[in-house]
Amino acid sequence: MPQIRNWDDLRAFALSLDLPEVADSVSWGNPGLKAHGKLWTWWAPQANADAPVFKVAAEEREFLLDAAPETFFITDHHKPHGLILMRPEAFDADWARGNLFKVWRQQAPKRFLTAWEADNADRLKEFGA
Repeated sequence: MPQIRNWDDLRAFALSLDLPEVADSVSWGNPGLKAHGKLWTWWAPQANADAPVFKVAAEEREFLLDAAPETFFITDHHKPHGLILMRPEAFDADWARGNLFKVWRQQAPKRFLTAWEADNADRLKEFGA
């Protein structure tokens, strides 16, 4: 399991997925990664968070918060949005990998995704899709 202690570790983990159309970005003065031009993942540097941030559906977020509070949490700042934070000391690489791939696919333009999936059937298996 990789240790994710800071933005550099999270960035390296996300980029290791080797997905196209992922680029460095800055949002609200903090570094992040965009997929297909949309914010994909980033690090919350606030004192009450200091953790990686992931996009999730509201239902999944509630499930994760109930099922694994030792791994996932939310701050008041992130609550109104479809986001969840993961405790760095409890980083779940399998969940993060699956989530990042799912969000990457959701953010992809349909034409791009159709062509990419046709050319990358083996990669879909790698991500459990």
